[in-house]
Amino acid sequence: MSARALMFQGTGSSVGKSVLVAGLCRALTRRGLRVRPFKPQNMSNNAAVTADGGEIGRAQALQARACGVLLSVDMNPVLLKPQGMTGSQLVVRGHMRGQVRARDFQSFKRGLMPEVLDSFHTLAGQADIVLVEGAGSASEVNLRADDIANMGFAQAADVDVVLVGDIDRGGVIASLVGTQAVVAADDARRIRGFIVNRMRGDPSLFDAGMAAIADMTGWRPVGLVPFLDRVRDLPAEDAADLRAGGGGSGTQGVRIAVPCLPMIANFDDLDPLAAEEGVSLNMVQRGQVLPPCDLVILPGAKATIADLAALRDEGWDIDIHAHVRRGGHVMGICGGYQMLGRSIADPGGIEGPPATVGGLGLLDVTTVLEGSKQLEDVTGVLLPEHMPLRGYEMHIGRTIGPDHDARPLIDLDGRYDGAVSPSGRIWGTYVHGLLADGRARAALLARLGACSHARDHDATVDTALDALADHLEMHLDIDGLLAMARPVQG
Repeated sequence: MSARALMFQGTGSSVGKSVLVAGLCRALTRRGLRVRPFKPQNMSNNAAVTADGGEIGRAQALQARACGVLLSVDMNPVLLKPQGMTGSQLVVRGHMRGQVRARDFQSFKRGLMPEVLDSFHTLAGQADIVLVEGAGSASEVNLRADDIANMGFAQAADVDVVLVGDIDRGGVIASLVGTQAVVAADDARRIRGFIVNRMRGDPSLFDAGMAAIADMTGWRPVGLVPFLDRVRDLPAEDAADLRAGGGGSGTQGVRIAVPCLPMIANFDDLDPLAAEEGVSLNMVQRGQVLPPCDLVILPGAKATIADLAALRDEGWDIDIHAHVRRGGHVMGICGGYQMLGRSIADPGGIEGPPATVGGLGLLDVTTVLEGSKQLEDVTGVLLPEHMPLRGYEMHIGRTIGPDHDARPLIDLDGRYDGAVSPSGRIWGTYVHGLLADGRARAALLARLGACSHARDHDATVDTALDALADHLEMHLDIDGLLAMARPVQG
């Protein structure tokens, strides 16, 4: 029996497509179907390492987790990673193809459709159903020519569409009906049904709204999905989704501050801390001073030198040095680790114009951005506690120096990573995801005098996916969605 496929497009960005697809992946997998997620084109600095040695958007990693399958580069064949003034890093089928500017990409992307379709058909060969997620808005008719992300893909792959609107942001009737009004007739005919997402309050209050949309468009109403607070336990896809705080108890317990820099990347490293009881996680926005805290975390950065300049523009370097003088701790992950050293050199202009800049000088290490990108899952132990951990590396560059040689933070099965200052209060590492491992997270929090239940964050995510699947089974016509799914051709 051939696989079927159905595509979910949105009336705009951040209407909840990624989460809905993840929940449907889990729901259909629990029904015994072989399900695969697919997103032709994604734009995100939140990425994951795949089993076949590449990288894909973190949202597709979550969806694959919901299906219970290994990550594959075919799940997200085109990934754009914004990189400041140089445009975006282009990743095709898991591997970097260089940098492109937004204007250039509009003409360049037409050549990517064959690879996108090849990835789609590869997944279809492994599945009973492929759930396809669009990008941004289906109604961006100015970008329709050579589109590979939304209707252009739907037409090329002969896949029908369900349109998702977000009632929480307002204007959902106009955004759904308006999409039909502005897209080309051939594209509009592909839309078979619609979902209204994130309803707060009494769902019956929008019964007339659902009927009005159906009457004006002729589309099938698939469901009105009430807001589910439990989705907060799922990783955020976009930096705009980062919460101002989380975890425990305000000023009680351990206080952690995170400066939100423009090119912040792989920020789901922070989710396990946000979920910890007794931890207050403060995502500090630009224009604010770093508050009194026990730990400052500098997370990953897609453009380290540019983000370091932004940190200095905000005066956060002064705040961090004052925090250290008061006895505070600092942790840098990946790009944040590079910032903690004495210097960062980019002789080949990987991130922008070739340059060498001074770092924060809190670790006696130096970084040179050169060589191929390191992409791999890793296991090891946190030093000196010898607490087991697992995570992944995703970076360009090599960081060396006395603090790395004398006091590495992690032993990756015989290869040392990271650095610790002589005081023991400054930590740096290239390993993403180590805070998701409950054992390592508990050991690091213990250094701050905090207790942790050492729960594995993956279990929290899986519980949230099950709750989301239950929620969608209750509020969506999933049998109707399956009936809309068209057999994959070719």
